[in-house]
Amino acid sequence: MDIPILAGTISTVVFAVSNLPMLRKALRTRDVSSYSLSSLLMINAANVAYSLYVFSLPFGPIWALHTFYLVSCGIMLVLCVRARRASTGNDSRGRGSRGDASRGDAPQSRGRGRGVEPGADELGERPKVDSGVFA
Repeated sequence: MDIPILAGTISTVVFAVSNLPMLRKALRTRDVSSYSLSSLLMINAANVAYSLYVFSLPFGPIWALHTFYLVSCGIMLVLCVRARRASTGNDSRGRGSRGDASRGDAPQSRGRGRGVEPGADELGERPKVDSGVFA
């Protein structure tokens, strides 16, 4: 195996493996609220156009890498579109996402779908404050 093919193979594996945690989390949690739909649309459009170039090359590691990117970006786009459709479906009950204080409705959180108390971290725990230190 020559050096360029070896380098291409190694970099393909490294790039693909580095994206797996993001994909695994997105597929497991279905939480893609931090992803930009317009960015995912542009990435997928560019991937489709770039495919014309990549698949005209002789078979090699770039085919595997680009196929991985096509599939992973496609998955992220589908998840993002589904999440956006679901969130617009939830807001169609006749009130906005903030609720209506006059009816006693509690504000609904945006993003992850669950409210986090101010000062709480991702796990919902209050931050530890050292009472002996004053700011």
